[in-house]
Amino acid sequence: MSYYQGNNFKKPSGGKKRPWRKKRKYELGGPFTETKLSEKEVRVAERGFGGNYKVKLKYVHYVNVIDPETGKAKKVRIIRVLEVPANREYARRNIIVKGTIIETEIGKAKITSRPGQDGVLNAVLIK
Repeated sequence: MSYYQGNNFKKPSGGKKRPWRKKRKYELGGPFTETKLSEKEVRVAERGFGGNYKVKLKYVHYVNVIDPETGKAKKVRIIRVLEVPANREYARRNIIVKGTIIETEIGKAKITSRPGQDGVLNAVLIK
């Protein structure tokens, strides 16, 4: 199923807007990648517009955490998802998006990358 990303049918005033053309293939999008916490890591490369490839992270077990005090990065295991500011339901379903607060082996961390867009999971340690 595809999702229409165009702006043909919206009007800021709330009035009726008549479509002046049909939907175009390049205006279609898809559902967002629900990056879930799992014991395995799965990445999928999908073809995008113009023949480009986008690597999407489906399942994740490790995260690259940067300590802001020392500036060093470390690959650590994710224990659980604590809070997701984007949607409260995501925390219950262990879905990781940008801004998610997670618990790792070395402490709490905040996700700074977009796993469904970048294919990598980066975070900053929270003290």
